[in-house]
Amino acid sequence: METVEEAEGSGGPGGQGGLICASFNQDTTSLAVGTKNGYRLFSVTSVDRLDRVHESTESPDVYIVERLFSSSLVVVVSLSMPRRMNVYHFKKGTEICNYSYSNNILAVRLNRQRLIVCLEESIYIHNIKDMKLLKTLLNTPINPTGLCALSINHSNSYLAYPGSSAIGEIIVYDANNLSTVTMIPAHDSPLAAITFSSSGTKLSSASERGTVIRVFSVPEGLKLFEFRRGMKRYVSISSLSFSMDAQFLCASSNTETVHIFKLEQHSHSRDEESPTWSAYVGKVFSAASSYLPAQVSDMMNQDRAFATVRLNVFGQKNVCAISTIQKLPRLLVASADGYLYIYNVDPQDGGECVLVKKHRLFGSDEEEEDASESEMTAALVSQSYAATVAMPTTMPSSSAVTGYSEDGGTKKGEVIPEHEFAASPVCLDDENEFPPINSCRGRSRSGQGRRT
Repeated sequence: METVEEAEGSGGPGGQGGLICASFNQDTTSLAVGTKNGYRLFSVTSVDRLDRVHESTESPDVYIVERLFSSSLVVVVSLSMPRRMNVYHFKKGTEICNYSYSNNILAVRLNRQRLIVCLEESIYIHNIKDMKLLKTLLNTPINPTGLCALSINHSNSYLAYPGSSAIGEIIVYDANNLSTVTMIPAHDSPLAAITFSSSGTKLSSASERGTVIRVFSVPEGLKLFEFRRGMKRYVSISSLSFSMDAQFLCASSNTETVHIFKLEQHSHSRDEESPTWSAYVGKVFSAASSYLPAQVSDMMNQDRAFATVRLNVFGQKNVCAISTIQKLPRLLVASADGYLYIYNVDPQDGGECVLVKKHRLFGSDEEEEDASESEMTAALVSQSYAATVAMPTTMPSSSAVTGYSEDGGTKKGEVIPEHEFAASPVCLDDENEFPPINSCRGRSRSGQGRRT
């Protein structure tokens, strides 16, 4: 979903097959990476194994690759043809269709209802069932990075994109009904990152300063949470991602630290029941904030990170996500150095997360390297993590995600209702249902769609 560009002169392990981009699919069960030699798809359902689902070398220099959940539909854009979007059925090894646009494609977003193509000054909304162009949003504010987000819940396919190139305004657009929902004045400086929760009812954003991360309700646009990433320096936030249950939000930047925030409302009664020193200090700050200037008061009321990760690499672009793998919450970081890092997250106490595994994303034999520097630490905390397996969770129940399993996602022909707000079930049958596209119809203002 977010893009990881290869750091110049990084000298990564892939050599000529260096990493250009990386993106997790909509439910964080799959990782797609684009390289100089093509693209690869991996299943992310185990800590110890990173199974390669598919590899293609037909298109070199892939800088956008997006997979639709665990189906065979994958969208690819190459540096050799940056204005053309190719849609493939990778299990059949066939191209479904392709579309050409008036300018370079900067981002592609998918859910089971819509396919979004973002250019620098326009956005194209396609119906994913037949790839027909439904709407073109022309003359959108200049968006040089293609910043946009699409709710993965197809029942409310909200699209978010910058409403201004000068300040941090967010336009929320209903991609199902093709109408603008609201404008959220999120930040004083331009946007750097935006993302929806899995249900589409929350939207998080960060500005180019990178010091404050906010969470808003959708479609109302009300501010729900405000988190402070830091005060010492401005940073470039490259990735924002909610956990599937929307209890946690992770943010990564061009620094070595990944922050995890916990979305919980603080109870005053609970503070009174536990008269600790920190609770006392918190009350003092809360009381004092009413006498201070608004800017200082806001800063004092902002929550800090619940958990953190210190990466072994610095200055490398990366994409992060929080996923439940083998019943435990994990932080996943796909980095431009060519590795996927997996960390344990303590859902109760937070703190510093433990690196438990790292996997090579490309190389001669997909050699996996153990995170030897953390094995001793991981062994020490294994008992406390074993206890968390039995802890209650607010993740969607198994009946809500029938067909998803830890050993590889959907199975052919099984019925998969959308997470909480499904209007109807969706059958992911690769032969008949997904992708069910026979042709790309007609011409559009974006260019010509090629029939297949």
